[in-house]
Amino acid sequence: MTAIPMELEKAIAIQFVDHIAISVPQGALEGQVEAYKLLGFSELHREEVLGTDQVREVLLQIGDGPNLIQLLEPLNADSPVQKLIERNGGRGGFAHIAFRVENAQEAYDAMVAAGFNMIDKAPRKGSRGTTVFFVHPKSRAENPFGMLIEIVEEPSGK
Repeated sequence: MTAIPMELEKAIAIQFVDHIAISVPQGALEGQVEAYKLLGFSELHREEVLGTDQVREVLLQIGDGPNLIQLLEPLNADSPVQKLIERNGGRGGFAHIAFRVENAQEAYDAMVAAGFNMIDKAPRKGSRGTTVFFVHPKSRAENPFGMLIEIVEEPSGK
């Protein structure tokens, strides 16, 4: 087992769970939003995310805390979320977990130096003005996560 050097661990500096992403089949987004609202969730943000993502997202807040649920509806057949739904027999479900960091570039550089396998070639623009990157589920071959991880930096001042 390879330990991550302390200086890299400090650069990564995960603060908390930003959100858990859940995929929903095309046409099911509004029904899912309403179901979560019945549980007391409140809608914080809604956006179409184009580029490589090709999704419509809705962020829902859990109480007054910082943790969010992100519902992702694919916009077309090329969306990675659509491919996930197809692998799941046409059903939605868990898509990824996202962790908040103070500085995405520093976290990215430290994770690369520690041997993590990245999906993105560099941190990039995410929804709601964030900076994000994705870590491969099979990252760290000796101890794979087995799930997609997103790293999120909030825009300055939030």
